[in-house]
Amino acid sequence: MKKLNPKEQLEILKRGVVDLVTPEDLLLKLERSYQTGKPLIVKYGADPSRPDIHLGHAVCLLKMREFQDLGHIVVFVIGDFTARIGDPTGRSQVRPPLTKEEVEQNARTYHEQVTRILDPEMTRVVYNGSWLENMTLKDLVQVAGKFTVAQMLERDDFQKRFSQGIPIFLHEFLYALMVAYDSVALNCDVEMGGADQLFNFLVGRELMREMGQEPQVCLTMPILEGIDGVQKMSKSLENDVALTAPPNEMFGRIMSIPDEVMPHYFLYLNLMSPDEVKSLEQRMKSGEINPRDVKLDLATRIVSWLHSPSEARKARDEFQKVFARGETPEDIPERKVPVPLDLLSFLVESGLVSSKSEGRRLLKQGGIYLDNAPLAFSERPILEKIPDGSVLRVGKKKFLRLRTGP
Repeated sequence: MKKLNPKEQLEILKRGVVDLVTPEDLLLKLERSYQTGKPLIVKYGADPSRPDIHLGHAVCLLKMREFQDLGHIVVFVIGDFTARIGDPTGRSQVRPPLTKEEVEQNARTYHEQVTRILDPEMTRVVYNGSWLENMTLKDLVQVAGKFTVAQMLERDDFQKRFSQGIPIFLHEFLYALMVAYDSVALNCDVEMGGADQLFNFLVGRELMREMGQEPQVCLTMPILEGIDGVQKMSKSLENDVALTAPPNEMFGRIMSIPDEVMPHYFLYLNLMSPDEVKSLEQRMKSGEINPRDVKLDLATRIVSWLHSPSEARKARDEFQKVFARGETPEDIPERKVPVPLDLLSFLVESGLVSSKSEGRRLLKQGGIYLDNAPLAFSERPILEKIPDGSVLRVGKKKFLRLRTGP
C-alpha cells in the first residue's frame, strides 16, 4: 500500500466511526507522524473476563487493522489488573471481579486470537498490571484528585443507577481512573473501542492533559448485537460468536441471529459497503430475496474470513443437511449408557437439558427423538431397549450417539 498523506489517511479512518474526538486532533497527529516517520500509538483494551474474543471485538479490530495498514502501531492492552476490579460498562449490575488465576488463564490465548485480524508485526500486547500493580495509595489519590464526583456521574449508566437508587460503588469510579491511567502509562495517541466506552476514553483524554501529556484522540465504533439480536455481543451474556469457534459452531450461531440485525453484521464487519447493505435491506423488505438465503451468505462469508472458503462450504453443507433436511450430522459426541436408561436423569447429567422439568416439557412437545422417532411422554420415562449406536436428539441442535455394547 502506497504511503497516503494525512488527509487521505483521515478519510479512511473516519469511515464507520461513531465518535471521533476530535477529527482536528487526529489530523494534527497524522501530519506529525507523516513528517517524522514515527507511527501513532493506537490503544485498545479488553478485560479477559472470558478466554474468547468475539465478533463484537472484531468490529474494532478491523479498524485497528486499517491503522496498521497505514503504518501505525496497535497496543492491545489486556486488563489483567482491571479485570480483578470489575466494570459495569453499560450494565445495570456490576461485572463480578475475577481472581488472578482466572485472568491469567483467560488471557493466555488473546495474542493468537487478535492476530487473526491484526498484523503481528505491528501489534504489541501488554498487561496493565505491569504498571497498575506498582501504584501506591498516594499515586491513586493523586489521580483521583484530578476529577470530581459530578464528572464521574456524567457517565450514562451511573446517571441511571443514581436516579433509580441502585448502588454505585467507589471501585467503579476507580475502574474508570485505572483505564484512563493506562493511556498515561502508554502515552498513546489514539484510544479506540466500542461506543459504550466513550466516557472512559474521555476520562483518559482529560487525565493525560492534567498530567502534562498531549491528550489522546478518542475513537469509538458501533456496538454489534449478539446472536439474541437485543443486547450487545458479550462473552458474559453468552450471546457471542467467538473468533476461534469451530466452523460448524460458528456457522450455526450466525444462522441463529434475528433477520433484522443481519445488515449490522454485513456493515460493521466490512463485508458490504453501506450502499450494498441499503440495497440488501430493500430487497429483503420487498420480498425479492429470502432472508434465510441472506443469512446463509452472511455465515458463509464470516466462516470463510476466519477459517477458509473450503471450511465454510463444509459448514454450510453440514448445516443444510442437519437443519434443512433433518439429517444426522456426521461428527457427533458419543456416550456409553446403561440399559434400561432413566431418560430424564441422563438428559440432565449429559447437559442436554438444564432440568428434569425442561426434559418433561420437551417430551410433551415431541421434541426428544431416538433415531428420528419422537419419544412418547411419561412422567418417568425409562428406555428399556436401545440399539447400540442409536442417536438421541433433543430439539433441532443437540445430538448424542448412545453406545450400549461392550
